[in-house]
Amino acid sequence: MATYVVGDIQGCYRELMALLETVGFSHKTDQLWCVGDIVARGPDSADAIRFFYENEHSVHTVLGNHDLNLVAVLLGHREAKRNDKLSGILTASEKLDWVDWLRSQPLMQQLNPSTVISHAGIYPWWSVEEAQTYADEVSAVLNNNDFEDFIKSMFSNKPSKWDSSLSGFDRYRFIVNAFTRMRYCHPNAELDLTRKDDPNQHSSQDDLQPWFNFWSGSDYRLLFGHWAALMGNTHRQDILALDTGCVWGQYMTLYDLSNDKFYYQNAFSA
Repeated sequence: MATYVVGDIQGCYRELMALLETVGFSHKTDQLWCVGDIVARGPDSADAIRFFYENEHSVHTVLGNHDLNLVAVLLGHREAKRNDKLSGILTASEKLDWVDWLRSQPLMQQLNPSTVISHAGIYPWWSVEEAQTYADEVSAVLNNNDFEDFIKSMFSNKPSKWDSSLSGFDRYRFIVNAFTRMRYCHPNAELDLTRKDDPNQHSSQDDLQPWFNFWSGSDYRLLFGHWAALMGNTHRQDILALDTGCVWGQYMTLYDLSNDKFYYQNAFSA
């Protein structure tokens, strides 16, 4: 039995299918996890989410920012983004079933005793154990009957710094932002949710650093997506970046946890 982890799909369904064919993925014996963002800017978001929904015994995901945005769009609390290609989802008869399925997915998942995945990473001032506790808090909110109250208040950059005394929607919003939107942090533990560029390609003019530069290490290896500009480069063996920009014309990355091997699929032309 093999366990695979794939980077952001973003509606690039054909590339995902090609990768699974390359490794001979078996729904009977293998498991696939995505680091989040099943949907959004690619051409086949409906096919992608349908594949996960219909094969939930063998195909799984943690939540990404685009997945949560889709929940808000389908419930009428946000407009679809101009560059998102969601028409197939918005007209699908299963769309409300997909809402319920998405909100039941975790923000973070431990795949084995030494490997954890989440969409954007783990806030570096939390331990893995604390992060799991906070992820579970939000999962409880998303699976509550009044979850829409939080969905309506979820989209903000504030608060930008964790405080254990945070409560209510402010607390849950920070947790969601840390797990699904984080890239850069300040040394004072504040998130900067505006910068998306590649830290390897610019000269630092301020104190901003990629979140993983502040990660002091643990007994776990962290796998994440979200940050295509990194193109897999974190300069760390214990933190693997799996979003390699397939939706931007680059390639999709699949990692075989069983033998520490990477597989790649170039983006297909439209």
